[in-house]
Amino acid sequence: MTTHLVLLRGINVSGHNMMKMEALKTMLENIGFQNVRTYLQSGNVFVDTPEESASAVGFQIKQEIFKVFGHEVPTVVITKKDLDDCFKNSPFLKEKEVDTKKLYVAFVSIALKSENINDLKISQFKPDEASIDGNRIFIKYAVGAGKTRFDQKYIEKKLNVTATIRNWNTVTNLLNMYEE
Repeated sequence: MTTHLVLLRGINVSGHNMMKMEALKTMLENIGFQNVRTYLQSGNVFVDTPEESASAVGFQIKQEIFKVFGHEVPTVVITKKDLDDCFKNSPFLKEKEVDTKKLYVAFVSIALKSENINDLKISQFKPDEASIDGNRIFIKYAVGAGKTRFDQKYIEKKLNVTATIRNWNTVTNLLNMYEE
C-alpha cells in the first residue's frame, strides 16, 4: 500500500466548490481507497492504495469528484518526502527569527527547474520572496497572503502548471499526520 496526500485546490472557499469532508471521504472509500483521512475543510486528503502513481491517483480522484459533486477540482498529489523536503530545503526557515505565519508552500503539478524563478518575475512583488525547489515554490510574504498578487493563479499562469498553496502551519500538520 502507498499513502498519497492529495491536495485539492479551491474547494470550500468563499462558498465555491462546496463539499463536506465526510462526503468526500465516503466517495473515496466507495472507489476503493483505504484509510482515508482529511485535514481541515480545504481539501487535504490522505489515501492508501496499491496504486503507486501519484498522477493516476490524482486523475482518478479528480474524475470522481466531478462525477459525484459536479466540481472541476484541480489536484496535486504529493508524498511524505515532498513534505520532509519542505523542512530540509526551505531557505526561509534558515533565517533568524523567521515569522512562520508568513511562510507558504506552493505545490505544483510538475518538477520545476531553478531557472523557472525568472519566469515568475518575483522582483515585481518585492518585498515578497520566493524560491523554487522541485515541485515546490517556497514563498515568504512580507505582509500576508491576502495582500499580494503573487498567488496561485499568478503562478499557474506564468508557469503553465496546476498549483495549490498551503501555509506553513498546514504543511507542518500534514507532515505530522503522515507520521501517525
